[in-house]
Amino acid sequence: MNYSVLRLCDAPEMKRKAAEWFHSKWGVPAEVYLESMEECISQQNAVPQWYLAVKEDRIVGGLGVIENDFHDRKDLAPNVCAVYTEETERGQGIAGALLQLVCDDMKQRGIDTLYLVTDHTSFYERYGWEFFCMAQGNGEPEMTRLYIHRQK
Repeated sequence: MNYSVLRLCDAPEMKRKAAEWFHSKWGVPAEVYLESMEECISQQNAVPQWYLAVKEDRIVGGLGVIENDFHDRKDLAPNVCAVYTEETERGQGIAGALLQLVCDDMKQRGIDTLYLVTDHTSFYERYGWEFFCMAQGNGEPEMTRLYIHRQK
């Protein structure tokens, strides 16, 4: 494994770089990520949390945990969000390692059920996620797939 996975709360010096990286992938303003990351670092709450995969001081993957990932099922929380692996780094298990870290970390924080919205089919199942229902994304014309992961 030529990358490491880490919790942003354990590497707070990376928050600005991480916020810019997530912004470049998803188009959400960096300030929105930065605000969530500052809450993650400064508070003892389980949510929000942010996780990174780093290779030679470069962020090559990441994801977060927030209350709701912009969908109409507010009762299904918290949500894994912003899952992304750099195209050049895919196929090396980075997303799987991040998903395992987030599930283990949330379990230690007392949360054993997580949700995730995605258009992907068959990817998350490899990592123990199950299709749960369809959800309406904020401002989205089409319904999207919502997955659940229950930590045993």
